[in-house]
This record gives sequence, C-alpha cells and structure tokens, in this order.
Amino acid sequence: MKKRPIDVVVLSDIHLGTYGCRAKELLKYLKSINPNTVILNGDIIDIWQFSKRYWPKSHMKVVKQFMTWISKGVEVYYVTGNHDEMLRKFVGFELSAFSIVNKVMLDIDGKKAWIFHGDVFDVTMQHSKWIAKLGAVGYDSLILLNSAINFFALKMGKGPISMSKKIKNSVKSAVKFINNFEQTAADIAIENNYDYVICGHIHQPEIRTIENSHGSVMYLNSGDWIENLTALEYNDKTWRLYSYEADETIQKESKKDAEQEEEESQVLENKELFQNLIKEFQSIKK
Repeated sequence: MKKRPIDVVVLSDIHLGTYGCRAKELLKYLKSINPNTVILNGDIIDIWQFSKRYWPKSHMKVVKQFMTWISKGVEVYYVTGNHDEMLRKFVGFELSAFSIVNKVMLDIDGKKAWIFHGDVFDVTMQHSKWIAKLGAVGYDSLILLNSAINFFALKMGKGPISMSKKIKNSVKSAVKFINNFEQTAADIAIENNYDYVICGHIHQPEIRTIENSHGSVMYLNSGDWIENLTALEYNDKTWRLYSYEADETIQKESKKDAEQEEEESQVLENKELFQNLIKEFQSIKK
C-alpha cells in the first residue's frame, strides 16, 4: 500500500492497555501514512486501567510504530491526558524528535494552533477523580459488552451499533457537557487570538467553526480509537477528519488480508486431510 504524505496528524484517546482499544485497526492506519509531525493528544496509554495481564502484541506494535517514526526524525509530541496523567511528571522531557508536553503551540502555515487534551475543563476530573476512574472502568466494560453484541449481530446479518454513542446522544446532560466543552475551548481560543483549537478527551470527532461576540475559531477534535476510529489530518493547507471505517483503500486491503488468511487456513486443512489419507492408505496396504 502506498503511504499518504501528511503534514500533521493528531491522534488521541487510543487507550492502549484496555480491552476496548482498536490497536489492529490503528496500526493499519499508521502504516498507511507518512507524516511530518505527529501529535499524540492524550490518553494514548491508559495508565488508570493498565494491567500486566493485558498487553497484546498489537498494542506493542503501535508503540513500535511511533518509535520508528521518532528514529526517522518525525517530530512526535506526546501531550499528556487524564488517563496518562502520570507522565505529567516528565513534562519537558525531550529525546531526539520526541517530547512530552502538556500542550502544543504550533505555527501552521502562518496560523496559530493551540493543542491540548481537554481534561482541564472536566469538573469531575478536578473534584472527584475516583468517580472519573470508576466511570472509565464502566466504559471499558460497556465496550466489551458492545463487542459481544456486535459479534452476534454480525452473525445475524445486522450492522454494528454503538451502545455508548446511543447513551451519550440520549442523555441530555452528556450532550450539554459536550456542547459546553466545545464552547469553552473556543471562547478561550478566541480570547487568545488562536486560529485553531484542537482537543481530544470527549471522544467526539469534530471540525467546525465556533463563534462568539468577539470573533470565531476553528474547533477540532480528533475523536478516539475505541469507537469512532478517527484522526485529524492537515495537508495542503486543509484540515480533514479521517475515519478508518470510511477509508475504502484500507477496507479493501483488510478484506484481502482476511481472504488470504482464510485461504491459507484452507490450504493447511487440505494438507492435513491429504496426510491423513496417506496414513489411511498405508494402513490398508499393511
């Protein structure tokens, strides 16, 4: 697959180390692009729920891909989030093209971009962290349940559903929180004369212009790699919201890979069948 050149890519809320993380899909996306600058905008590794008992090879491969980029001189910023807040102790650390930061201020083609995770606006995080952590465990459990339901739905010929999306969209307080989050980020960005404000945290992919009485700003959110499987890409002086599920090239490649795996499995089964026939024939001769 030919790699797409990208000036800036923003990824957030990957949650490596949790059952809900879609590391295999993410790895396919990472291998399909050739970025100049990478912003890992928080909650990349879920230290809250990290367990030595669960760290699949696919999760390690994602980390290795980031390291490969760094070794090649690709500028990689690791912006701390709430689930990886432990890394805030190491803010200011730099190694080659890699740095750990709380926020990133970028000049992108003459325009100012303010990039941060967004948990600073979360009242629950500020005052009742244990509730937030409990909610994270509940969310991960919901994702597991959702995966099981979608497995059986697929067997029955039905499309996938997102239970957490339905809950978010149906609960008025959740919708209000998202709207308040976006407006607060935009208001501060407008006050500081930024052209772009880029966040993660709320798992709500978005690109839109937000206005108030003092001006306007482009608000962007990279979404997540639990449900939405999205990222922000900047190329040719334009921002776009990437969606893994809408990427026809990757979907075709994935289908080919699945068919090849099935074919290899069938060949293996046929070989085993042939060997069994030989054994049976030899026993008859005896």
